[in-house]
Amino acid sequence: MPDQLSLSSRQRDDLRTIAAMIVPASDEYKVPGADDPAIQADMLATLGRDTGLVTAALDHLARLADQPLAELDAERRDAVAQEFRKHGGAAAAALVRVVLQCYYRDDRVLRSLGLELRAPFPKGYVLPDGDWSLLDPVKAKAGTLRRAP
Repeated sequence: MPDQLSLSSRQRDDLRTIAAMIVPASDEYKVPGADDPAIQADMLATLGRDTGLVTAALDHLARLADQPLAELDAERRDAVAQEFRKHGGAAAAALVRVVLQCYYRDDRVLRSLGLELRAPFPKGYVLPDGDWSLLDPVKAKAGTLRRAP
């Protein structure tokens, strides 16, 4: 499994900076930002199969910024982030997903949401019934999907 050495020092700094932009700390809700050291450590430790896309996203950010993202003033950093959102593609989506999944499994964040600090299984969480008819178009394509081996 890849470790934090999979990312360069600059990439780790840019990850911390963009993570803080995606989910800033909130004094109102008493939660850390996604740049919190514990959340960052979780991201670096669990990148796994997303390492390539996250690295590509961070490299794209570096090209747009033309210097470490953290060294840009707030206005320039926001402009780089907006450009990245427009043209980052799958790599940008993977980066945001990694940031959010690690943020929302932090105990402090779960507590602030009123969730029990436990794995979702085996007890599970009860979800309200939804409109199952929304799946009808997918069911209608039953024969067009490729079967897993």
